[in-house]
Amino acid sequence: MRIPVRAVGVLAVAALALTACSDNTKPEAGSTAPTATLTIWADDQRAAALKPFATQFGAANKVDVQVQAVSKDLQTNFVTAAQSGKGPDIVVGAHDWIGNLVQNGTIDPIQLSDSQKSGFAEVAMKAVTFNGQVYGVPYAIENLALIRNTDLAPNAPATIEDLVAAGKALKDAGKVSNIMSLQVGQNGDAYHVYPLFASAGGYLFGKKANGDYDPADLGVGKPESIEAFKKIAALGEKGSGALTRSVNSDNAIPTFTGGKTPFLISGPWAVADIKKAGIKYDITPVPAFAGGKPAQPFVGVQAFYVASKGKSKALANEFITNYLTKPDLQVALYQANPRPPALSAALDQVKGSDADIEKWLAAGKGGAVLPAIPAMAAVWDPFGKAESAIVGGADVPSTLTGAAKTISDAIAK
Repeated sequence: MRIPVRAVGVLAVAALALTACSDNTKPEAGSTAPTATLTIWADDQRAAALKPFATQFGAANKVDVQVQAVSKDLQTNFVTAAQSGKGPDIVVGAHDWIGNLVQNGTIDPIQLSDSQKSGFAEVAMKAVTFNGQVYGVPYAIENLALIRNTDLAPNAPATIEDLVAAGKALKDAGKVSNIMSLQVGQNGDAYHVYPLFASAGGYLFGKKANGDYDPADLGVGKPESIEAFKKIAALGEKGSGALTRSVNSDNAIPTFTGGKTPFLISGPWAVADIKKAGIKYDITPVPAFAGGKPAQPFVGVQAFYVASKGKSKALANEFITNYLTKPDLQVALYQANPRPPALSAALDQVKGSDADIEKWLAAGKGGAVLPAIPAMAAVWDPFGKAESAIVGGADVPSTLTGAAKTISDAIAK
């Protein structure tokens, strides 16, 4: 499941030993011994997909390639290890890490030719570009959509109001227990509520003339954001009951796969469980409020980065700029964790066998690139807690202005 990046704390590098395992590629008998080592850190699923390709790259370049699977706190462990000179040469992670990683001096810009850049989806290249420089090679795109149980809801609702009406009718008839499933929980979830917030006219950060997010223009607490949360409050526990704090990151998908709700707002990570449960489903864009703006989901990108303090930077650059920009590895990563590939040639290879891919891309069309600026780390927790309180019935203006002050104070530090 996609979990937005929070403020990064400092963990002991020793913790990494408990969460990482490595696979070292060895030369075949009679071959020339490796002349260098290339270390890659990724999460469990991506590490498994990477290993055979790392072996190929190692054999072709006479390199000892070590793929290490870091099970928890990958970003935090990378920052800590990199700053102490004990990190990898390459790390794999979400694009919204970039601001934090650049601020901490842990990744380098990379050089891609215009031809290489043109091979990727435009939104993917935009996501990995920070302060005018490209910092990563993207390989997957992800965003939220509306997933519906077609046995319960055969037709896609045109608006949020239509969704609530359809869900309420099913609930009143005793066919479901929840109008919809969108994770809130006790701490809220800015990532999942953002499409509704944007449709109702709210915004997190304004934009500069060049299109970059402007940390000096915080939208939380502004009149339009307060009005947006009034609409969200109407969906809450003292309104229609479509949003409840009882739905959280642990049970949002099970609520849908268990047939307890006709509607789920989630991402590609939910599909495996839905298929396993045998639920007939369809994927469409998150509907907007009637008369509102489009319900923009955040668009996120997974990417590979070159560590600024890696011991094999030349090899790292070779791997991600000339190896990852070809479709084979991107297709393998898709097969390990199905999300639309960022490389057009890889997308063309897999979309014929996966009808969902085009639906995810359609749901993300016009979405907002997830902010990668360091100031975004100050938003997640206060915004989420404000959302949870408002869904539970708290006063909207005072709750949101309080969250805005907390965020502003944190950004100013």
